[in-house]
Order: sequence, then structure tokens, then C-alpha cells
Amino acid sequence: MARHISHIAAAAVLLLAGAPTHAQQPPVQPKAVVELFTSQGCSSCPAADALFTELAKDPKLITLTLPVTYWDYLGWKDTLGQEVFSKRQKLYAKARGDGQIYTPQAVVNGAAHIVGSDKGGIDKLVQEQGKDGFPVKIDLSEADGALRVALGEAPFASEKPAVVWLLQVSRSATVPIERGENTGKTVTYANVVRGISRIGEWKGQAATLSVPLETVRSAAKADSYVVLVQADLYARQSAILGAARGPAK
Repeated sequence: MARHISHIAAAAVLLLAGAPTHAQQPPVQPKAVVELFTSQGCSSCPAADALFTELAKDPKLITLTLPVTYWDYLGWKDTLGQEVFSKRQKLYAKARGDGQIYTPQAVVNGAAHIVGSDKGGIDKLVQEQGKDGFPVKIDLSEADGALRVALGEAPFASEKPAVVWLLQVSRSATVPIERGENTGKTVTYANVVRGISRIGEWKGQAATLSVPLETVRSAAKADSYVVLVQADLYARQSAILGAARGPAK
């Protein structure tokens, strides 16, 4: 399966605050982003995958499935796996300072982690991490062949720029697994990330990014997208400061 990891920062144009943008429908403000690091070669992952298909139905949550590749040697190469997801998981562990890398692993709001099949634990972390909502408001709109990402001003001083990410996702993907620890199982995944691209920076002030829709929709088999504002993982910071989901195709 083709891997799609684009670097489209050059396509994103940063505009000064004040450029008008209008949401096409009243947005539901998410309270948390829950990322699942999973693998088709992990025998304990199907339970977490099933749980995330249920969590994905909650409009107050943005759930993302990021299949990793480091279990491919066990006899089955993950058909959805991308090295960039394995790297993202490792950067999270470095940012937290705990070195915890495993599957299935759920990461809530870029800050706290727990076993991905532990519904009670995930619910608790969502309540803890999402009780105040995200500090940075994001308004998405599509017009004139472009996605406009309106970013709100921070209610606090921003010492370092945060990264604005575009994640292209498939709302559902079903995979029959033919070898390895899950031989014979057919697993359905929710909100599988197909591509992840850095589209700009947020420096604490209200601003708007513009990205061509042909770029937004360029990932194979993606039918929606998510935009995140996140502290720079390479600086060993990981908090997600804002999140919004785009419309389905």
C-alpha cells in the first residue's frame, strides 16, 4: 500500500488576523484528542481498535488511529502502518520523559498515556485533560478552492511557536489479517491517519492559514481531516493546544 506523508508547509500561506472566514456549519468544540498507537501485528490491539470505533462516535472527542511499524517483523506487515507514526510515538515518550512505548497505547491531548483498551482509564484522562477545553480556538472553512484555518489568540503568553498540523484521515478502514499474531481476524479501524503534514506555525496571535483543497484531499483513501495546534514535539513539548475536524467528503 502506498504511503502518503507530504510536506506542504510551502503551500500554506500565513495571513494576518482579520481576514474574514465563515464556518460552513456550526462546529462542535472538541474537549479532547485521543490518539491510538496500534498494530495489526499486536495480539492485544484488536480490543483497543474496537473501543476506538465506539469512541469515534462521540462528537466531543477527536479520535485518531496511528498504526506503527515496529511489530512488522512478527510475520505480518501492517498495511496501514507508517514510520512517521512510530516516530511520533517515540517523540511523545521523550517529551514525557518516561520512555513508555507500547501497543495499544492511547495518548490524550498529547500529554498523558494509558493502555488503549482501558475505557475507564481513557474516560478519566479525557475528563482530567479536557475539563477546560482547548485554549486555542480553530475555525475551519472551505471556499474558493482553499481550506482556511482561523486560529484564535492565546489567553496566555506564548514563549515558543506551536506547530499547526494537518492530518488526513479515513473515517473507517477494515483489514483482514492473514499472518502473524492476529491471523484470521478482520479488524475495523476508526479515523485512520493517512497523511500528516506541518502546514504552519502559531505564535500566540490570531491568524489565518490557507491551504489548497487539492492538497488537503491528496492522501489516498482519506475522506476527512483534522487540524491540530500542538507544542513542538522536537522541543520535547507535546501539549495539544487546539483541535478541529474537517467535514467528510
